[in-house]
Amino acid sequence: MAGIKQQIFQELASLEEAAARLRGTAVASVRQTDLEVAILNEQVRTLRDKNARAVDMIDKSLEILKRLA
Repeated sequence: MAGIKQQIFQELASLEEAAARLRGTAVASVRQTDLEVAILNEQVRTLRDKNARAVDMIDKSLEILKRLA
């Protein structure tokens, strides 16, 4: 009987360790996802800024071309 109890406790300990590893993996995944989202947001912000500058430069170029024509 003691052997069966010991085996049950060992299996419970093993399950507890597996659950802790899964929790750690889940937390790491959330952090990774948050980091990826932050990086993508920064890239989108940068692209929008570049796009706005490009539109401004195109508008100025068109104004200059209209004056020259």
